Amino acid sequence: MGKNKLKKFADMEQLPNVFQLSYNDIMQNGTRFLLKGCWGEKFFGNNNPIVLELGCGKGEYAVELARRFPEKNFIGVDIKGARMWTGAMIANQEGLNNCAFIRTGINVIDHFFDKNEVSEIWITFADPQMKKVNKRLTSTYFLSIYKRILAPNGVIHLKTDSNFLFTYTSFVADVNKFTINKKCDDIYADDNRDDVLNIKTYYERQWLSRGITIKYLQFLLSDSDSFIEPEVEIEFDDYRSFGRQKRSELDMGY
Repeated sequence: MGKNKLKKFADMEQLPNVFQLSYNDIMQNGTRFLLKGCWGEKFFGNNNPIVLELGCGKGEYAVELARRFPEKNFIGVDIKGARMWTGAMIANQEGLNNCAFIRTGINVIDHFFDKNEVSEIWITFADPQMKKVNKRLTSTYFLSIYKRILAPNGVIHLKTDSNFLFTYTSFVADVNKFTINKKCDDIYADDNRDDVLNIKTYYERQWLSRGITIKYLQFLLSDSDSFIEPEVEIEFDDYRSFGRQKRSELDMGY
């Protein structure tokens, strides 16, 4: 492991806006996260809505949203600490007291938040996991986890370069009768798009430079206690295999 990455890990241990709890701590040791159910009272010092960015990478969306909406609290979640370091450092240096980060697996986020504690979820440029349904961040497996922490009428935002993930999520929404608030297969062709969609992440700029359109889906979960996986075949993204290699090369800059 490089010295630069080791330094970032050391920084993460000291940053006051970063929380790290391993899967083993939660699942094997039964450790309860101290802020679960009381983020507003004990960390943010207010009762403002809490918004998550899942698979946040460098945390670009969480940081920019925190700048734009001081009346809300934002938390980026990712397992990759060396990437998250960037957003955590920026938020700390800028004094963004409404921005925090959790380094953990997204499959255990319900151990960090209580029922109805989260008002919105952003999923930005997640790996579409075309061959692994339960690893898709919009699969029924993950949506069931989100439902445990989302407040009534809690909004889920998907912003993606992947036509596969966009199409798959649309089918999931349809078969489960989710309320779709907004759906667009090319946001930059829509002159009436919300300004918040103009926030461009590191990866988004890469996809745009290659002429790949950016898709957006905003929806609400249904009241059902269980969700149904759609039985459909969806064409794979034809650029993704190259894209993964490209991402690996780009990650050298983290």
